Amino acid sequence: MSQATESDSVREDGVIESVSGPVVTAADLDARMNDVVYVGDEGLMGEVIEIEGNLTTIQVYEETSGVGPGEPVENTGEPLSVDLGPGMLDAIYDGVQRPLDELEEKMNSAFLDRGVDAPGIDMEKTWEFTPEVEEGDEVAAGDIVGTVPETESITHKVMVPPDYEGGEVTAIESGNFTVTETVVELDNGEEISMHQEWPVRRARPSEEKRTPREPLVSGQRILDGLFPIAKGGTAAIPGPFGSGKTVTQHQLAKWADADIVVYVGCGERGNEMTEVIEDFPELEDPMTGKPLMSRTCLIANTSNMPVAARESCVYTGITIAEYFRDMGYDVALMADSTSRWAEAMREISSRLEEMPGEEGYPAYLAARLSEFYERAGKFENINGTEGSVSAIGAVSPPGGDFSEPVTQNTLRIVKTFWALDADLAERRHFPAINWNESYSLYKDQLDPWYRENVREDFPEKRQWAVDVLDEEAELQEIVQLVGKDALPEDQQLTLEVARYLREAWLQQNAFHDVDTYCEPEKIYMMLDAIKTFNDEAFNALDAGVPVDEIQNIDAAPKLNRMGVQDDYEEYIAELEDELANELREKY
Repeated sequence: MSQATESDSVREDGVIESVSGPVVTAADLDARMNDVVYVGDEGLMGEVIEIEGNLTTIQVYEETSGVGPGEPVENTGEPLSVDLGPGMLDAIYDGVQRPLDELEEKMNSAFLDRGVDAPGIDMEKTWEFTPEVEEGDEVAAGDIVGTVPETESITHKVMVPPDYEGGEVTAIESGNFTVTETVVELDNGEEISMHQEWPVRRARPSEEKRTPREPLVSGQRILDGLFPIAKGGTAAIPGPFGSGKTVTQHQLAKWADADIVVYVGCGERGNEMTEVIEDFPELEDPMTGKPLMSRTCLIANTSNMPVAARESCVYTGITIAEYFRDMGYDVALMADSTSRWAEAMREISSRLEEMPGEEGYPAYLAARLSEFYERAGKFENINGTEGSVSAIGAVSPPGGDFSEPVTQNTLRIVKTFWALDADLAERRHFPAINWNESYSLYKDQLDPWYRENVREDFPEKRQWAVDVLDEEAELQEIVQLVGKDALPEDQQLTLEVARYLREAWLQQNAFHDVDTYCEPEKIYMMLDAIKTFNDEAFNALDAGVPVDEIQNIDAAPKLNRMGVQDDYEEYIAELEDELANELREKY
């Protein structure tokens, strides 16, 4: 059934009965769950979330002050959907995919009036369409029928919508078209344009979900070296205020080896989101040398925006990510932060007078988080291509308390946990990720990739580093009581090696031109240099050299300068020789 026919058959106006913040109750509205409606004289956009008898409850995506009982409610008969097609990259949207740049031009102001709307993609702009199939070819749902050069970095692939039957191509031609114009006609009467719509709360179909075997390389040593995430994996970054969640996500957005980045600013402070919106267009994509925005889609929904739109913004983001995944791209989705999303759910749930769960969050909090993260993964698409969506969600636990419900429920779902630590941040150790609390459950399935693409013994070296850092954590408890000098010399030396692991390897300067990104080969070589120091130092200790002499060799402090070396291979090779020679001369 076409959109127009379906809308006409369902549409029947109702009237507002009561208003409670973003929650509006309407009477006599013929509607179904999740239908989009327009509320009041100003036509504020909302969504049906509860139907009981003659009363329909609606969450409104805009400020409702001034709206009162008796005003009309108009039903569209369609669920909340996003516009998919060329023009989504290099765009900045709000939580329900309204293009903020376009609305600013329309309003001639940075402050938007209520009730203004615009399609998610420009329906008037023409795009150069190049066919990938010919007349007489058979196409099925999801198949790629042509391409469009969307940005300098990304080729947009025009696909048969997933809910089409498919058939034989009877007409197709190259040329410049708007997204609504037909570019392919099929023998069953179906017409394919560059524009698709898809309901945000429903996952796009795929053929098979596969086990991811390749890491999402981020260029951050503590992530790639100790706690890797797979392409198609899920990760959480919980941490208190000021510990570096947003900077970590910015680093991932800039450096992760994903084809497309979807950044969802969900309920974050306005100044942080302003920084993202101002910085991203100026950043150069280190992979291509082109602007980073040419492969990025931003969704900005700050904490002062209506609470209901915050609830929908993560669904908007994941649906856009799935669309690019269907083209065969690897997509990295950053959600900053899922705690604000959960708080929006809590506010709406309380206004609906639902039975609260732990700390007032709705009882379905865990289910909603699971639904979101479950849509990430490595997929074989219905058109035969392979694509992935990696979901990385920041969590902002109040007071840094990881035992609160959002963090705990997220931990049960995601397989990578990067725990940010306020104490590390205060000591100026960045990234402030606590290596004793963090973990990755992808290590085993990613080890073959590291063996093949980096070095054969990479997993063993990583495990050695983990063991040293674990031993340091135990020894620090003793040091607190009796002091470092009371320890046996071998344990004092272990603390020294752990210090170099922390300061030379795990610490990284996001604002240094060289140190901001560290490729896997460099990560391995830096770790190998510290392991060389460890082995030679313990040999010297066994030969009777005092621990003070070992710690004070001239070459050791050079370990701290490995990260900022452009020609790191030569520097590290010379440093390893220097360390070995200097220590061997001692005995």
